[in-house]
Amino acid sequence: MYYLLFNNSLGAIMQIKNIIINIFFIPLIIFNSISFANSKDTIKIGTLLPYSGVYTVLGEEITNAMILAFEEIDNNIHGKKIVLLKGDTEVKPNIALQKARKLISSDKVDVLVGPVSSSVALAIRNLVVQSKTPLIIPNAGANVLTGEKCSKFITRISFSNYQINAPMGTWLAESGVKSAFLLAPDYAAGKEMMSAFKTKFEEAGGKILGEEYTPFRKTKDFGPYLARVKNSGAEAVYVFYAGGEAINFIKQAHSFGLGDVMKLTGAGWTTSPLFIPAQKEAAIGFIGSLNYVPSIDTEENKNFIKAYKEKFDRSPSEFAVQGYDSAKVIIKAIESLSGDVSDKDKLAEAISSISITGPRGPLTIDPKTNNVIQNIYIFEVVGGENGPELKVLDTIEAVKAPGTGCNL
Repeated sequence: MYYLLFNNSLGAIMQIKNIIINIFFIPLIIFNSISFANSKDTIKIGTLLPYSGVYTVLGEEITNAMILAFEEIDNNIHGKKIVLLKGDTEVKPNIALQKARKLISSDKVDVLVGPVSSSVALAIRNLVVQSKTPLIIPNAGANVLTGEKCSKFITRISFSNYQINAPMGTWLAESGVKSAFLLAPDYAAGKEMMSAFKTKFEEAGGKILGEEYTPFRKTKDFGPYLARVKNSGAEAVYVFYAGGEAINFIKQAHSFGLGDVMKLTGAGWTTSPLFIPAQKEAAIGFIGSLNYVPSIDTEENKNFIKAYKEKFDRSPSEFAVQGYDSAKVIIKAIESLSGDVSDKDKLAEAISSISITGPRGPLTIDPKTNNVIQNIYIFEVVGGENGPELKVLDTIEAVKAPGTGCNL
């Protein structure tokens, strides 16, 4: 997927957040295209992430957090220096495939981390599998990646589209909401998310009174859709938007008074901490589900937020957490092999057998799918001392992805 519908307004969002920073002068970790193929003293980790264009912030967030995790161990695993080699995918499948070939064939990386887009992940999938290069996915949600297209060499640390949205369907129905209207962009990820919610909402006794799919990355005026949602008589609307569309939807829904007649709910990226500074008080009252919220009350999360703020002078997003956990999994897997990454089959098996407890809670890898098993947090946007913030209402523990069609 690229489940996030960022558009050109993301630049303005990031200016508000002041999060476009210089991250490329990091001591000890090397970012370049030099080949270290003959070195036995390095562990080469290639990233396939966006470092240019409107999605740059995602590449930065994930990479920042990986840097933080590696610096916690002095960029060294069993006497071997960690080297990061960056590949800028530009979120374009053809570009990503070129960069993946270089990282695998020329740079001889030991592990790949990326991408943020399901279309990119699917484009590089066969190359990764055929070359036996372990790939850790830090942010791409298409169900098929750990379903029909699963592989022992692909481990997803982020989420599946089903995994985020299905628990919300059950939770909302059990909380007393009897009817809902679905609204999402007209593309694969939007439909996967709505389908997951719908299935579980109906299983729990809820009724879907209507659903609409708006033009992908083209909707600026939500007025006609808001009118149909309001006139449906549903008790809640369940939505998924992100980037500029998320900001516009939340602001327009607030102005329309939609929250006065029904609950505003949806996939948690709709009110991501990246977008709330632009949504402001209009986001208050939204109820969502996500695999990470900053208010998780654990020492691991508090320590991570503190360290991230100290190093990068900003709060981490859910994308940063997924990058941090990806690095932690790599570290633990390679440590279990005493630093020996020469056997790719053993390395892939080590990665898929790792369990950690990170900022978002306990994580294990499902041996049936190679998808992360993790907590999903139901949250509400509430007013805080420094503006709107996400308050955890409930925790759905150890949620799995179904992995339909996967045969590892």
